[in-house]
Amino acid sequence: MANKLKDEHSPYLKQHQHNPVHWMPWGEEALEKAKAENKLIIISIGYSACHWCHVMERESFENEAIAQVMNKFFVPIKIDREERPDIDQIYMIAVQLMTNAGGWPLNCICLPDGRPIYGGTYFKPQDWQSVLLQIAQMWENQPHVALEYAEKLTKGIQQAEQLPILTIPKAYTEADLSAIVTPWTRLFDTKLGGYDRAPKFPLPNNWVFLLRYAVLSSDAKLLDFVHFTLQKIASGGIYDQVGGGFARYSVDAAWHIPHFEKMLYDNGQLLSLYAEAYQQQPLPSYKRVVEETITWAKSEMLAPNDGFYCALDADSEGVEGKFYTFTKAEIEEVLAEDAPLFIKYFNIHAAGNWEEEQTNVLICDIDADKMAESVGYSDIAWDTYLKEIKLRLKNYRAARIRPGLDYKQLASWNALMIKGLIDAYRVFQKDEYLTLAINTANFLRKELIQENNAILHQPADNKRSIAGFLDDYAFTIEAFTAIYEATFEEEWLLEAQKLADYALANFYDKERATCYYSAADDLIARKSEIMDNVIPSANSTFVRQLKKLGLLFDKNDYSAIADQQFANVFPQLKSYGSAYSNWAIFLLEEVYGTNEIALTGDEALTWLQQLDKHYIPNKITLGGTNSSLPLLIGREGLESKAYLCRNKTCSLPQGSVTALLSILK
Repeated sequence: MANKLKDEHSPYLKQHQHNPVHWMPWGEEALEKAKAENKLIIISIGYSACHWCHVMERESFENEAIAQVMNKFFVPIKIDREERPDIDQIYMIAVQLMTNAGGWPLNCICLPDGRPIYGGTYFKPQDWQSVLLQIAQMWENQPHVALEYAEKLTKGIQQAEQLPILTIPKAYTEADLSAIVTPWTRLFDTKLGGYDRAPKFPLPNNWVFLLRYAVLSSDAKLLDFVHFTLQKIASGGIYDQVGGGFARYSVDAAWHIPHFEKMLYDNGQLLSLYAEAYQQQPLPSYKRVVEETITWAKSEMLAPNDGFYCALDADSEGVEGKFYTFTKAEIEEVLAEDAPLFIKYFNIHAAGNWEEEQTNVLICDIDADKMAESVGYSDIAWDTYLKEIKLRLKNYRAARIRPGLDYKQLASWNALMIKGLIDAYRVFQKDEYLTLAINTANFLRKELIQENNAILHQPADNKRSIAGFLDDYAFTIEAFTAIYEATFEEEWLLEAQKLADYALANFYDKERATCYYSAADDLIARKSEIMDNVIPSANSTFVRQLKKLGLLFDKNDYSAIADQQFANVFPQLKSYGSAYSNWAIFLLEEVYGTNEIALTGDEALTWLQQLDKHYIPNKITLGGTNSSLPLLIGREGLESKAYLCRNKTCSLPQGSVTALLSILK
């Protein structure tokens, strides 16, 4: 019989509905049951595309003997970390404090009131059963030990990432940036790109910062390394060379073997990164990555309601990566007379290039396109030929059993995809990218943004609605502002401002000068998400958007809140630049300034397209023929003009984009 997860919306929770474990979803019923029966709680957290979550389910949660122990002595609660990142955040900190490590599956044993006493990630079945029995025995015979430990641990959770309020410096300097970047560069893998470790995550925001810093500081060596890294990622197996889109990370140092799950949040950010990198250095491989990734997202991740789904699983037919890999014989069968060239292009071997016998994960050399010269193709003809080859391989593998789809639709992740599409539109000037972005933005408006400007984390289902978290607001504000900057349609900017005002009213703590991750105060701790990770933190994103809105609307209160929050975080940046990369972009704009570029008149959008052919990393664009923005009032009219404004001072009107660029230098 199905357990109480059977009526849940989350695919991850539904995956566990037929476990013999009496799983319950997070909520009052489960929490009250634990208190009424004085039972410890097992909080088990994962997500649908998590390979090791599937392994632990198969080994432990489908094991009748282990399930009996869990059901007898505990109240087991299953949580989808993507549905409830606020809960995941708290128990992840708990496990990190206990073990100095973290990850998923995340398993935490808690008192009946939810305070943690023991935790870890993946457990082998015999270890998991042993832990459960020992802790159950302790709770029966020595409950005071658990209570004392829970009190200490909960204090540690509540104090994590709490920062003092510091004086805002009179100025930030290039030396401040150098103090962050210099130790950061010592972590680089100069042979393979990225950081000198394995596994390797793309970490898009890291490379956005380093790209911008390298250009603004004229650091040619760093700029070369950033592009080298991006080329290595784009040519590796972490990128789906056949169908487009990036996997979450590579398990090896060479970007070769991916953990095959594809996440929307990675791909949205990587669209932004590769579009920006192309704008700075127009490499054909960057353009190819953007085009193929958008094609993949549109065909495999886009729902009929114009919102994007969350993720594709790593596994199909119970085997990781089975959908994506090829034998040499398959390549020969599909490509026939074209096979020899592309066996070389994709580094295919009869024995395989992975641990699985005869199995190949397709990769390229970063200069693989030079093969075009050897076979007499022009660049355009080679591009057409390569597309045809990839389509044939894609059609062949389409007949296979597909990886599972996590069909949740999250506000924050959709916003990241909107931002990626807008960035791609501005660089490659393809109208379809803009249309796709606006359609998805309208999905957010229709399904997730309420009349009072509150955001839902995901569309409400028949069980519940989940209130949005700070990152839902921060990334949606960023996406809507990006649409405005690309179209000069002011409604998007005004809506971004309304969302910012709502977030300030419901998430901002004036006394601590920080924003909480959750508007609600119903868990054992209320956290502020400060450190940037694979996704930039909610606070760093919100602070950057407040600063931008402060400039666009000439709202000093927005800027003051942003400046104070950044000042509190600033001392942390030198300790670990990679974990504060989005904050570092804020610092970059403080040191080098922000170019507010106003384009007015009936040719404003045409001029914007001309402007976007040039790489200007620290800019805001605004304009049109009729605006209520302070910077544009008095500059209306049909005659096109361009203005460069910095530090509340604007240039004389310029009669062309070329003239504007001349005063930018």
